[in-house]
Amino acid sequence: MKKLSFVFMLLAATFVQIANAAVTKEEADAAYQKNNFSEAVGMYEEILNTQGESAAIYYNLGNAYYKSKNIAKAVLNYERALLLNPGDSDIRFNLEMARSKTVDQITPTAEVFIVTWYKSLVNTMSERSWSFIGIFSFILCLITLSFYIFGKQLWLRKTGFVAAIVMLVITIGSNVFAGQQKDELVNRTGAIIMEPSVAVKSTPNESGTDLFVLHEGTKVYIDDNSMKEWKEIRLEDGNVGWVKASSIEVI
Repeated sequence: MKKLSFVFMLLAATFVQIANAAVTKEEADAAYQKNNFSEAVGMYEEILNTQGESAAIYYNLGNAYYKSKNIAKAVLNYERALLLNPGDSDIRFNLEMARSKTVDQITPTAEVFIVTWYKSLVNTMSERSWSFIGIFSFILCLITLSFYIFGKQLWLRKTGFVAAIVMLVITIGSNVFAGQQKDELVNRTGAIIMEPSVAVKSTPNESGTDLFVLHEGTKVYIDDNSMKEWKEIRLEDGNVGWVKASSIEVI
């Protein structure tokens, strides 16, 4: 019994020691505000490693890297923050500012207006927010449907029917949007070029023809992830090619 008590006391002491040693966001923010950007980077990285992903931490980490003149890392972390919180205008603004510092200015291929509008609508909120709206609108759908079924007056039944249809559409749409956001979080195909310059090859080997050169901070999309050392990437302007896996980092 004494041995068991000693083990519990030892575990409790270890837990308290770990908790006390853990870096807090406030400490990292304080280092950033004192212009100790390298120290802030290390603290934010530690928080992410020990506490998991957070849009706020990725955003602050991106700011610290930007102040440290590491544009590729800044873009990478802004992209990760935006992935978790796509509706945040501050993240999007800082990302565009960091992108403007990169060498490669890629012009995306033109899209049909309705496609651009749809993507903007989906990205107004995160997966969690869309899920909450879906649940809330489903509850309202059931309530308004009860007005239609059990209402005594004609106007109440008509109102309940129309409202139920509207809430059903919102429920379905919210769940579709949440599903798309979830898919982007789970199946991440976006990546950032991390080396100063990378020659994009026509084939997945060193002897392949050089198609074009990309520079650090440029965003690409991974089309073929089947190989370990090489990845087929696609740019926003539609150009494709192969790069070494070590030259990119997945968002």
